[in-house]
Amino acid sequence: MNGIMPSNSKLSVLLLVAALPAAAATCESLSTLKLKDASVTTAQTVPAGSFTPPGVAAVKTTADFCRVSLTLKPSADSDIQVEVWLPSTGWNGKFQGIGNGGFGGAIDFPALAAAVSKGYAAAATDTGHKAVATDAQWALNRPEKITDFGYRAIHETADHAKTVIKAFYGSNPKRSYFNSCSDGGREALMEAQRFPADYDGIVAGAPAGYWTHLLTQGIYNAQAISEPDSYIPAAKLRTIEDAALNQCDALDGVKDSVIENPTACHFDPSVLLCKGAESNECLTQPQLTALEKIYTGPKTSSGQQVIPGFSPGGEAEPNGWAAWVDGAAPGRSLQYAFGTNFFKFMVYNDPNWDYKTSTVDHNMALADDKLAGTLNATDPDLKKFRARGGKLIMYHGWADAAIPPQNTVNYYEAIRTKMGSQDADSFVRLFMVPGMEHCAGGAGVSVFGQNGIPRADADHDVDAAIERWVEQGVAPEKIIAGKPNGPADQMQFSRTRPLCAWPKTAHYSGSGSTDDAANFRCQ
Repeated sequence: MNGIMPSNSKLSVLLLVAALPAAAATCESLSTLKLKDASVTTAQTVPAGSFTPPGVAAVKTTADFCRVSLTLKPSADSDIQVEVWLPSTGWNGKFQGIGNGGFGGAIDFPALAAAVSKGYAAAATDTGHKAVATDAQWALNRPEKITDFGYRAIHETADHAKTVIKAFYGSNPKRSYFNSCSDGGREALMEAQRFPADYDGIVAGAPAGYWTHLLTQGIYNAQAISEPDSYIPAAKLRTIEDAALNQCDALDGVKDSVIENPTACHFDPSVLLCKGAESNECLTQPQLTALEKIYTGPKTSSGQQVIPGFSPGGEAEPNGWAAWVDGAAPGRSLQYAFGTNFFKFMVYNDPNWDYKTSTVDHNMALADDKLAGTLNATDPDLKKFRARGGKLIMYHGWADAAIPPQNTVNYYEAIRTKMGSQDADSFVRLFMVPGMEHCAGGAGVSVFGQNGIPRADADHDVDAAIERWVEQGVAPEKIIAGKPNGPADQMQFSRTRPLCAWPKTAHYSGSGSTDDAANFRCQ
C-alpha cells in the first residue's frame, strides 16, 4: 500500500466519524458552559459514599457523579436553582426528571442520589424559591415567581439538564422519564400538556392538577370544621372508618379492611349520629353535617360541583384525615395551611385575608380568573404528546386525604372523551390503589416502585413499567403492589395485590390466600 486510501474507504471513515458523538467534557470544565438565561454555579466530581449538599442532610450514593448546580433566570424576577447529577461511569443513557411537593421550595437531593445510583442522569429544581412546602409567602405580588412554580421551572430544568448531559457525555439521552407525586403529579401533567417533547414517559401520582379548585376545597373543608361544635377530633376517626368498612369492605367479596372500589360504595354516615350522650363512638349533628360536606365536596351556590369530595375509607390511618382534614384543632390541618397560603399570597394578595368569611363562589371564580392558566394541569388534549410516542401512567390512592382520588378518575375519563378511547388506550393508563393514602402508606398495598424504591421488574414497578412501555411497546395492564411488613425498602410484604388498569378492579378468584396477588384477577 502506498498510503493512498481508496475513495470508498474514505467515505466509510467519514461516515463513521460523523456518527460518533461529540467529545465528552470533564466535569470541572462544565463550569464554563454557556447557557441561555442561566449560569453554572458549581461543577464538581463527587465520589461515591456520603455527600452533604449545602444546608441539607447528607445523602448516600453508590456511584461517583458529576454535580452541576445551575441558576436559571428566564425572567427578571426568576431565581431558579437546579441540580444536575451525572454518573461518572455506567450511565444508562437515560435522563430522569424529579418533581416537587406542596408549593415546592426545595430540591429533592435523596431522589437525585437514588437516580444516579441506578445509572440515570437526573435533575431537580426548587421551582424558583426557598420555603417549606406549605409556605407561599414568597408569591406575594410576584407573578413571575408564580409562573416559575406553575410550569416554567420544571420545563426549564428539563431543557437545561439535557444541554448539560450532552456536554458531559457527548450525546443526548436516549430516553427521558419523569415520575413524581402530589404537586409533582401536577408538574408531570403540565409536562405532558404544555411541553410534550420534554419526556418520553411520564408517571403522575395523585396529581394536584386542578390546583385552583383543590385549594378552594381546602378552604371549604376548613370552614366545615372551623367551629368547636363541628370540629371532628382525631379520636372519632376510627369510628368513622369502621362504619365505612362495615358498609363497603365486603363489596368485592373479601373483608380485608380496605374498600376496593369506593365508587361502588354508597356510605351513609348518618348511622353515626349520637343517640344519647356524645362519645368517641358517635358524631353530633354538627359533626355529621361537616363529615357529609367533606365526602360530598364543595359546590357553588348554583349547584356546580367544584371538585369531587373525598372517598370513604382510610380516615383513621397514618397520614390520613388527622393530618390533612382535621389537624390537632380547627385551623391546624394541612388542607387549611395550603388553602390559606394559596388565597392569601397568590389570589387575594392580602396576608390578613380571613378564610372564614369567604365563599366558594368568590374564591373559585377569582382563583380561576387569575391563576387557572398558570397552575392548573387539566387539559385533556394530549395529541402532541401521543404523536411523538409519549406514554403516561397515572396512579392515585383511594384513601388519599390530600387530593380527592375521584378527580384523577375524572381527568382520565376526560382524556378518553377528548381523544377517543382507542387513541387514549394507546398511551395512557390509570391505576387506582385501594386503601393507599397520599402517595404511599395506608391499610392497603402501597409499594409498587412509585417512590424511588425499585422493585423486581416491570410487573411490580411503575418506573420499570413506563420504561418497558416506551422502549418495548408493552402496555401495563396490571402492576403487582405490596403492603410492607416493616420499612418499605426492605421489600418484606404481608400482602400482595394486583393494581388493575382502570376501570378494571381486582376480584378474588375464590380460592387461595386473599393476601396473595396470584389469587386475584382484573375484571
